[in-house]
Amino acid sequence: MTSAPGTAADLPDDPADRTLPHLLARNAREYPRLPGLSWQPEDADGHWTTFSWAEIHEHTRRLAAGYHALGVRRGDHVLMMMTNRPEHWLSDLALVRLGAVPVSVYNTAAPEQITHIARNCRARLAVVDGAAQVAVWEPLLADADTPLERLVVAQAGAREPHVPYAGLLREPVPEGFDAQLDTARPEDPLTVVYTSGTTGEPKGVVLTHRAVMSNSLALDAVVELPPHVEHICYLPFAHIAERMLGIYLPCHRASHVRLCADPTRVGEVVRTVRPAQFFGVPRIWEKLSAAVRAVLSLMPADQRAVIDEAFEVAREHVGYRERGETPPAELEKRYTRVREDVLLPMLAAGGLDRVTWSASASAPMAADVVEFWAGFGIVIMDAWGLTETTGVATSNSPKTGFRLGSVGRPVESVEIRVAEDGEILVRGTSVFSGYLQPDGSVRSALDADGWLATGDIGRIDEDGYLWLTDRKKEMIITSTGKNVSPALVENALKEHPLIGQAMVHGDEHSYLVALLVLDAEAAPAWAAAHGVETAGGPARLARHPVVRAEVERAVAAANTRLNRSEQVKRYELLTEEWGPATGELTPSLKMRRRVIRDKYADALAELYRE
Repeated sequence: MTSAPGTAADLPDDPADRTLPHLLARNAREYPRLPGLSWQPEDADGHWTTFSWAEIHEHTRRLAAGYHALGVRRGDHVLMMMTNRPEHWLSDLALVRLGAVPVSVYNTAAPEQITHIARNCRARLAVVDGAAQVAVWEPLLADADTPLERLVVAQAGAREPHVPYAGLLREPVPEGFDAQLDTARPEDPLTVVYTSGTTGEPKGVVLTHRAVMSNSLALDAVVELPPHVEHICYLPFAHIAERMLGIYLPCHRASHVRLCADPTRVGEVVRTVRPAQFFGVPRIWEKLSAAVRAVLSLMPADQRAVIDEAFEVAREHVGYRERGETPPAELEKRYTRVREDVLLPMLAAGGLDRVTWSASASAPMAADVVEFWAGFGIVIMDAWGLTETTGVATSNSPKTGFRLGSVGRPVESVEIRVAEDGEILVRGTSVFSGYLQPDGSVRSALDADGWLATGDIGRIDEDGYLWLTDRKKEMIITSTGKNVSPALVENALKEHPLIGQAMVHGDEHSYLVALLVLDAEAAPAWAAAHGVETAGGPARLARHPVVRAEVERAVAAANTRLNRSEQVKRYELLTEEWGPATGELTPSLKMRRRVIRDKYADALAELYRE
């Protein structure tokens, strides 16, 4: 027996009262043949497998029955540690239809973090990728303090006592089972998202259907996208950005998700799909710009001059748009010509020629990166928010206005203000319910008036745009009592193509020092263009006197744009790129400053040794 998607009466008139199952039923009913989910099986040789929205609705019904047979019930938390594979995406929706609460865990989470999350959410079931993840999770099955009882394994070859994922779909759906599906209420938890733990243990952020629906509506009001737009889903589902962009908004918009299980292949997928929208955290945009700059640096001077002229025309055109003005007819004509003749062919090489909405969030964006992409006519609509605000709380917008360098104005689901000490406060319908406690209760973090203290420092300008300074906990206080934003200094340092990553340090010292990392893409290209031998890799480049002299000039140039307390006096040049696998970055590519400080404690101490 196959269930029929709900009737029109099932969809509440007030969009804020809708739940994710409401949207799934609507999509299956109104857009049954439209593609909803695509992925590339490991042995498919580039071929995409696709489920329509009708197929998604039926598949998640059968999958929900399989999870129900394992004992999953309404309100239960179910942990998932998988890549962006269909089993992850479909299980998420199936569990929601069952009334359970899916909880995704970063693949790079340390064993102690996994243990903390498993104990905190009291889940009895976890769904994992394969043997490598089983080895990490199995000890918890015997841990008396952890309620975990069973593992479901997505990859083929699962052995007893673990449950093969394929087995969930083998049994027929019991008669009358449909009555147990799709009963979620707007105030029910939709998911728990654990913070990435940059400064401490992960905290479980409880997000309701109402908060997610509210944020979805607010985001739709500030973006310009074609109907049923494609989204390349490559960030972890444990990150609120991908939960919104890769699961919830596609259900809200009946759009098409293309899963990219290996984030290192996102460039290849972008070139294949040529999406209309693309979201990247700042580090992604930095790496993309470094790669393009490396290519540009090797071009002949006459060809580069044509490109530079096109960049200037595009930036002038963006400037008019930023001011809310109509570009003069002559500029419009020049921009149309250089866009068609120069910019689009270059963007097409990277698959970005059809992008109409590009965005970033999670950390302050370096001004030179924003300026670089404006040269292509691409305005990165920088946004800001937290897991606790269900993602985006403020955003730049092609519809309502933008200011390069800001993180935009509040979306409709929230209001913001700045406290006397500069901390940003937020409240609204998309602000979270609270933090999950081990006893199952939810502890609110809001004050008596409903305001959430975000821990971010910033200012609001006269036009209502928010400008970020830094995280409150990450502000450097020097021994002379000066408050310094490390992100501001680091972004100034990274404006030179040789410097891919930077971390400044200076708490309780009279001056700042920095750890600098050579850019893996740009440094070899810069060296080749300047007659420096690139054999021997980054380690040899970092020792080359020409490279070291250029880095010295880059630091000096950054210092000229900074006030005295922000200037870097000494630095160490490193060659090993920081990343999630080595622990210096979170899975969402934010710096773990404490980890870096501990790892390079001797180098930092040496920089202060007279």
